[in-house]
Amino acid sequence: MNGNVPPVSDERDGLLSFLAQQRRVLRISAYGLTDEQARLVPTESSLSIGGLIKHVATVEQGWMDTVRQREAPGSMAERQARYVENFRLAEHETLAEVLACYAAAAKETDEIVAGIEDLGQPVPVPKGVPWFPPDVEAWSVRWVLLHLIQETARHAGHADIVREHIDGGTAFPLMAAAENWPETPWLKPWKPSVSTDA
Repeated sequence: MNGNVPPVSDERDGLLSFLAQQRRVLRISAYGLTDEQARLVPTESSLSIGGLIKHVATVEQGWMDTVRQREAPGSMAERQARYVENFRLAEHETLAEVLACYAAAAKETDEIVAGIEDLGQPVPVPKGVPWFPPDVEAWSVRWVLLHLIQETARHAGHADIVREHIDGGTAFPLMAAAENWPETPWLKPWKPSVSTDA
């Protein structure tokens, strides 16, 4: 995949392709990082690369639970505690594990959406969630996909900022390194810093 979404054949392909691209950009922010670097919180926020990827994977899984009308495990208090914890990569977790979890969430989303004939299918709005509108009964699968694109893009932008603070890596040089693009006069693939510590 390169820096742009390839041509799309229809609405479903377009929504899933743009979601896949934003997932890819978020994953690229972790390219070349160690687990310790993925836990770093180098800005005034409490965000880390590992935590952002973990959060977005959990959000995507949660939305597929909503689409399929599956009950999320645990009490509301337990789910709220998990929500807060999902913004950080715990010491016992690895970057590889959260990237694998994110890949599994993406695969499940693609499979669920492929099995839904009408993207206008209603998705009931969960009740009792303060940031969901009380006067809307249902969204559509289409709306959920657009929301996932928005959510993923927002956090991919956060990850760009966090990554730049870690080691100066930015999106296109990281993408060039991850995908083995040739070096050009205007774009040099990212390379890890060489430590001079002995």
